[in-house]
Amino acid sequence: MAVGARSGHDEPEERPGKLDESTPAVTHDSAGTPGTAGATGAEGAERADDAEMAEGGPSVGSGTGQKKQRSFWKELPLLIGIALLLALLIKTFLVQAFSIPSDSMQNTLQRGDRVLVDKLTPWFGSEPERGEVVVFHDPGGWLDGEPTPNPNAVQKFLSFIGLMPSAEEKDLIKRTIAVAGDTVECKKGGPVKVNGKALVEPYIFPGDTPCDDQPFGPFKVPKDRIWVMGDHRQNSQDSRYHMADARGGFVPVDKVVGRAVVVAWPINRWATLSVPDTFDQPGINAAAAVLPAAPAAMGLAGALPIVLWRRRRLTGGRTAG
Repeated sequence: MAVGARSGHDEPEERPGKLDESTPAVTHDSAGTPGTAGATGAEGAERADDAEMAEGGPSVGSGTGQKKQRSFWKELPLLIGIALLLALLIKTFLVQAFSIPSDSMQNTLQRGDRVLVDKLTPWFGSEPERGEVVVFHDPGGWLDGEPTPNPNAVQKFLSFIGLMPSAEEKDLIKRTIAVAGDTVECKKGGPVKVNGKALVEPYIFPGDTPCDDQPFGPFKVPKDRIWVMGDHRQNSQDSRYHMADARGGFVPVDKVVGRAVVVAWPINRWATLSVPDTFDQPGINAAAAVLPAAPAAMGLAGALPIVLWRRRRLTGGRTAG
């Protein structure tokens, strides 16, 4: 239908015979809409409007006045604002990108790699587990003497919303070797042992030894602490080199930002950071499993004499009566 066009009424078609004067002759307008002979122009327009509505509403530009869509350029600032807000929320609560600045985690991670760190699970009380690669804030003095980056305003903004790795935060990345309750040690020429179980560490940098440059232990990891080491053992200032600190080289759990789960950049190095099988070997959890049972056993041992004394007293009382 031509927009705004309306046809007039057609002449009645002549047929043989006499028409009933009380029944108007049926006509069709040029659009094929049934009408009646003698219909006024207003009635024809009304019928045409009804036909338009039946076909899905008035056409664009018709006199009925359809709402005009907003320009894309007017919507663009709103879209950018929403995108930045979502990026900030994701960086704060879900995932954050970090850049690897050193060689201490070779060959698992190379200098310049970008890793994505899971920040969600710590919000639900999850703590680091053995074998996980974790990012944590400097516990105190670990990065003293390291050059401090000086990002520009754009880099600071992109880092703030999570579109770039943070350049100002003093964070480290290491592998969790032992957790609270574990006993960890490593003698020169020997492997790292956790709860008496020797670790098979294929992730160590080729040519490195497990700890010949800095033997340690045995130590028991305190509550809410972890023991961390770099995969490039002879090029990593990890827990072994901070045993004289106030925390004894242990990293507080509340300093952990999250677990590194994937190498996201460069694309040719994309890989997930899974937990090596050696941390799942039988018996490695034995020491930790004994810890919760020990208080229960001591409580039972202490309660048993009291129960026996009370039972004897009650029995004696009934006999005397």
